[in-house]
Amino acid sequence: MPMIAIVFVVFLVAFLLGFVFRYVWSSKQLNSAEMKANKLIEESKDKIEKIDREQKVILLETRDEIQKERNILERENRERRQDIQKFESRLHQREENIDKKSQQLEKREQDISQKDAQLNESKEEINVLLQKQTEELEKISGLTSDEAKKIIMDAVEEEARKHSLKTVENIERNALETAEKRASDIIIQAIQRLGSEVVQDTSVTSVSLPGEEMKGRIIGREGRNIRMLETLTGVDIIIDDTPEAVVISCFDPVRKEIAKLSLEKLIVDGRIHPARIEEIVERTKRDIEEAIIEYGEAAVNDLNIATVHPEIIRHMGRLKYRTSYGQNMLHHSKEVANICAIIATEINADVDLAKRAGFLHDIGKAIGIDGEGSHAMTGGDLAKRFGENEKVVNAIRAHHGDVDTISVEAVIVKAADAISAARPGARRESFDLYVKRLENLERIADSFEGVEKAFAIQAGRELRVLVRNDTVNDDQAKQLARDIAKKIESDLKYPGIIRVAVIREMRVVEVAR
Repeated sequence: MPMIAIVFVVFLVAFLLGFVFRYVWSSKQLNSAEMKANKLIEESKDKIEKIDREQKVILLETRDEIQKERNILERENRERRQDIQKFESRLHQREENIDKKSQQLEKREQDISQKDAQLNESKEEINVLLQKQTEELEKISGLTSDEAKKIIMDAVEEEARKHSLKTVENIERNALETAEKRASDIIIQAIQRLGSEVVQDTSVTSVSLPGEEMKGRIIGREGRNIRMLETLTGVDIIIDDTPEAVVISCFDPVRKEIAKLSLEKLIVDGRIHPARIEEIVERTKRDIEEAIIEYGEAAVNDLNIATVHPEIIRHMGRLKYRTSYGQNMLHHSKEVANICAIIATEINADVDLAKRAGFLHDIGKAIGIDGEGSHAMTGGDLAKRFGENEKVVNAIRAHHGDVDTISVEAVIVKAADAISAARPGARRESFDLYVKRLENLERIADSFEGVEKAFAIQAGRELRVLVRNDTVNDDQAKQLARDIAKKIESDLKYPGIIRVAVIREMRVVEVAR
């Protein structure tokens, strides 16, 4: 029994100690939660106060900005009111001035009306006096006024006729004496004031190379690169012992320029093979077409010629690559235009018309028509088709005497063309004959059926003919070479021998996708 009591007491003490411990622990947790809550409340109050302060600052700044804007608007309104008041005062002043001028005009009109009335009265009095005087004169002379007028007029006419005949004789005599000297002076002045350089084109040009090893790359394996370039451009590429340079030979300046630019691009690009050569040549041909337009536009702008049709500009640009007796045709056309302007100024002709006709006089050569003088009529037809003035068309057609001139400007064009061509060193006939021989070689080859392109190369010692693969077979190609050679022998006169090379190429292209 005492043992049970002891256990019960121990149990009771333990229970009381646990209860006291839990109570103390709960009190601490509660106090800690209250402290955290109070801390959060304080922090919230601080944040609210900070936000209130910021809002007050923003509100004050906004009020200041609004006040500034209001001040600016009020100032602008005051300035506008002042401007309006000034404008109103000026209008009022103008109205007053207009009223004053109106009054002055009314007064002047009244004065003029009074003076007109006085003049009419004076005229009537004068007419009456003249009538009386005429009647008195008729009585004294025994002639009517019409008869007296006729006698006086006949006498005056006879005197004037004698005087005019003497004047005409003197003018004709002086004109014959001075016309030739005046014409010579005008031509000399035109030549002296022009001061143009002599520009001649050659059939050979060279391309610089970065090193000797580039020659081998240009030739290619078994010569395929150089053959492709010569075939596509129609030139003769000469690779000899000249250090770091190759020579391009061709009578056609366009082909020569295409070959030169293409070769330069290939050297810079470094990838020299047949496919790349074909791509570069095609791109260069497009670039040359663009350059032709730029040359034409530059010439028109230099001469200050207005409203020229784009097709005429393109044809004139092509003259950059045309020569006549070695003289560059675009330079010659600009030179003729300047000479025409100088002469027209000296003789008081239409300067703009003369300069325009002089510039366009050789446009027919841009079409490539063969034969002497034919380019004049062709050029006139071309200019007429694109809306040029009839006087300009006549000047183009008449500058070689194919038709009669209808204006003094057409005569000026003929004279200016002769001056430009006759200057010392301007032209050389041997080059033109050489070009015509090469053109005739190509023309003979082009006349045969199946020929796609023909190129005269090596200064006319070789004629390279490209035929269409689907039209001409191998046997026909051999016969074609013999036929072309025979026709050249029968139609042309030439020194040495001419080698005819007919090329028939089979090319197959497929795309891998």
